[in-house]
Amino acid sequence: LSFADIAAAFAAVAEAQGHGARQSKERVVRQLLARASQAEREILARIVGGEMRTGVSDGLVLEAIAQVAGTPVGSVRRAALRLGDLSAVAVLAATGGAAALAAAPARPGVPLQPMLAESADDVDEALAAHRGRSALEFKYDGARIQLHRDADRVAVWTRRLSDVTRSLPDVVAIARRDLAHAPFILDGEVLALDPAGRPLPFQELMRRFRRVHGVDALVREMPLALYFFDCLMADGRSLLDEPYERRWEALAGVTGGRYLAERVVVADAEAGRAFFARALEAGHEGMMAKDPESPYEPGGRGKRWLKLKAAETVDCVIVAADRGSGRRRGWLSNYHLAVRDGQGFADVGKTFKGLTDAQFVDMTSRLWEIATADDGYTVRVRPEVVVEVAYNEVQKSPTYRSGLALRFARITKIRDDKGPTETTTLAELGALYERQFATKGRAV
Repeated sequence: LSFADIAAAFAAVAEAQGHGARQSKERVVRQLLARASQAEREILARIVGGEMRTGVSDGLVLEAIAQVAGTPVGSVRRAALRLGDLSAVAVLAATGGAAALAAAPARPGVPLQPMLAESADDVDEALAAHRGRSALEFKYDGARIQLHRDADRVAVWTRRLSDVTRSLPDVVAIARRDLAHAPFILDGEVLALDPAGRPLPFQELMRRFRRVHGVDALVREMPLALYFFDCLMADGRSLLDEPYERRWEALAGVTGGRYLAERVVVADAEAGRAFFARALEAGHEGMMAKDPESPYEPGGRGKRWLKLKAAETVDCVIVAADRGSGRRRGWLSNYHLAVRDGQGFADVGKTFKGLTDAQFVDMTSRLWEIATADDGYTVRVRPEVVVEVAYNEVQKSPTYRSGLALRFARITKIRDDKGPTETTTLAELGALYERQFATKGRAV
C-alpha cells in the first residue's frame, strides 16, 4: 500500500454520508485491508480504532524534528504550540529552518494549544503578580472552545484540539450570523442551559460534545450560552504577541460587543473581592485574573493568568478502581487517584464520593474498556480518565510513593475535555501543601 492509497480510502470514508453510509465505509475499509500485508493490517486496524499507542510521545517527535532540521528544540516546541500540527511543524522546519519556525503564525483552521492559568489564593496575590492592576473575568463552569473562521469555513475545537464543529451547529450559526466575516480565532467557553435558562451540570454539557447523530434534537433540548474572553486573530492578523488589553479590544470588534465574558479591570483588592462575590452569587466557579500586558502563550501556564475558586480542586487521573460492595456491588466505584509525576503518575488518594448512580454505571463501563489488570478486587486501568477532585487539605502520607494524600477527596467533575497530560503535577500538589501553612500552623 502507498500513503496515497490510504489517504484516498480514508477520504472516501470521511465523505460517505446519508443512507447506507455505514455499509459504504465498511466496504472501503475491508477493501483496503484485503490489499494490505499482515504488518500493514495491524497498523491500519490501530489507526481506524484510534489506538496507535506506538510509544512515541509528542515530545520525542519534536526532538526528532529538531535534530533532523538542525534547529533548537525550543523553537520547534514553540512552533508546535502555535500550529497545533506536528506534520506542519516538520515541513516548516525542513523547508525554512529556525527562522521559519520563529515566524510561525496562527492560522484559522489549525487549533492552538490554549493558554492556561495557575491557582491563586486571593485578589491580593493576583494584584501583586500583575503589578497592581488585573483584568478580572467570571470563571464559568463550562467547556473551553476555540472558534475559527476563514471566509465561509467555520470550525470549533475543544481544549484538547478535537474538532466538534458537527456537534455544535448553534455555535457555527452564531459565528456566521453575528460575528465578523474576516478571518478570526476566538477563545471562549460554552455552558449548557435548561429550559429556564439556568446552567446545567458540566456532565450534561459533555453530551453536546459527544453527539454526532440526532444533533438538531439535542440543540433544541439543550441550548448553549457562549462567552468569549480572548481573540487570537482578527482581520486575518495574528494577535498572539499583542497585550491582553489590545486583544480584548479586537475581541469586542469581532463580536460587536456580544457574547463576552463578564469582565472588569481593577486596581484595588476591595473591588476585586466584590467582583469575586458577584461571580459566586451568579453560580459560577470563581474568577480569572489576567495581566493586562500579557501576550497569549499557547500551551503556557503561569502567573499572567490566575484562577481563583471558592473551593480548592486538583485534576487527577484514575489509575485503578476497587470493586464496590453493598449498594455499590457490581460497580467499579472506589477510584485510585493520581497526579502527574514526570512521564508517569503518582497515587495521592482514593474516593468513592461525588458521583451519581448513573455516573457509577457509566464509569464502570468506561474503566473496564481500558482495564490492564485485575486481581479480583482492584482493577488497574490505563491512565486516561481525568476527574476534578475537591479536597479538605493536602496531607503528608507514608502510604503513597508520592508522599502526599488528599484528605476527604470528592470527585466534582469528570473532565472529558482534559487529557492525562493536563492533570495536576506532583510538584504543583507539593506547592499546594506548602501553601496551606501560610494560614495555619505546621505539625511538628
